[in-house]
Amino acid sequence: MKAYATPDLINMLRQLIAKPSMSSVSPSFDVSNREVIDLLAGWFESLGFAVEIMPLLKQPHKANLLATIGPARDKEKNQGLMLAGHTDTVPYDEKFWHYNPFQLTEQDNRLYGLGTTDMKSFFALIIEAVKRFDTSRFKQPLVILATADEESSMEGAEMLLQKECPPVRYAVIGEPTGLKPVNAHKGISMNSIRLIGRGGHSSNPALGLNAMEYMHQVLGELLDWRTDLQRRYRDEQFAVPVPTLNLGHIHGGDNPNRICDQCEVHFDMRPLPGMDSNALHQELHARLEKILNSTGVNWALFPLIHGTPPMHTPIDSPIVRSCEHYCHAAAHAVAFCTEGPYLTQLGIDTVILGPGNIAQAHQPDEFIELSSIQPCVDILSELIAEYCL
Repeated sequence: MKAYATPDLINMLRQLIAKPSMSSVSPSFDVSNREVIDLLAGWFESLGFAVEIMPLLKQPHKANLLATIGPARDKEKNQGLMLAGHTDTVPYDEKFWHYNPFQLTEQDNRLYGLGTTDMKSFFALIIEAVKRFDTSRFKQPLVILATADEESSMEGAEMLLQKECPPVRYAVIGEPTGLKPVNAHKGISMNSIRLIGRGGHSSNPALGLNAMEYMHQVLGELLDWRTDLQRRYRDEQFAVPVPTLNLGHIHGGDNPNRICDQCEVHFDMRPLPGMDSNALHQELHARLEKILNSTGVNWALFPLIHGTPPMHTPIDSPIVRSCEHYCHAAAHAVAFCTEGPYLTQLGIDTVILGPGNIAQAHQPDEFIELSSIQPCVDILSELIAEYCL
């Protein structure tokens, strides 16, 4: 048996959790993930992987990791496997935690710590699975992808679209799914509509152009559009089978006795697979033009975040069938977003499958059940054997 330089499983988990790697759109909470990437790089190199660290273009203090072992992809057999995940976590609010977020704590058959479920633990479980194999016998490549900024900008995943496709045909992303395979999820976009009117004394409405009153029309148009979309699109595999549009924030004006000169609304959309985000933007833009262009109000529709497209991997894809077989569970759809659609755009059939439950993600006292660890290692071992041996 080959001796590996990686720590045992619990020590790997302890070291991963101890390295802060929060990503956030708020700079005060945002930190680098390089300590986690460098730790993983050392472990995978010790297992014989060829490791590439790829700094992000816009945030060079953060990086992705790509670790590869085995022969180059056999294009005729069209195989190879990627095991993927993100190394960043959400920020935390210490006053709501009963445990140290950066200290792995075992209690009541659970492991507590920031990132235990979402999703640093997955990388340690990959390593445990790889240790079971003589990797010199691999006939197809095994690729490990560890990304940055999934919880905020998605820049790590987006950067993959600008590089040469990793040498694989199938991928599993280890987000928390309770070890039940996910082959589809909705997308997300967050947008703003800003209206600029003209201020004036409230005693005479003719002195101004009230942006808040025109926003009333915009809100009605948004709700009418939502009804129209939900009439046109439906997918019964989702618990909420229609696209959603949520009005999340509105602000306008500065004083009751002044005609409101600016008003802005923020909203999010969760499109179903098959709905094109660019077409949706154009459709809404045309509806707003119809109600606003003759009013004299200046207006703009713009994204608050780049957004993530929906994901759908066909149910008859070999990787979906394999995951259903090894998990003894049917593939299903979820509402939360992942990096999956960026891999599918590269021609990689992708399944979301990992230990832990999404209910523990982004929560104080985040934990993973000890009982889920060995089954996950077993499933990953089965997948590696099928797609790489």
